[in-house]
Amino acid sequence: MESMARYFVIGGVFMILIGGGIYIFSKFGIPLGHLPGDIYIKGENGSFYFPLTSCILISVILTIILNIIFRFLHK
Repeated sequence: MESMARYFVIGGVFMILIGGGIYIFSKFGIPLGHLPGDIYIKGENGSFYFPLTSCILISVILTIILNIIFRFLHK
């Protein structure tokens, strides 16, 4: 039960970091979800939106951050 609680705490801290990152991006004027390269198709009966560029940007940033964290943990 103790290990499950630890995972919930780590997950909560991770979610706070993600929320803080999104907040900081919006304060610096980086419009995540509205970048050039995001796919938006509007038709008569509906619309489709996929933030492709935003997903790639977030993936690259998280990869760099997690690599830095794992390098410090394995030393």
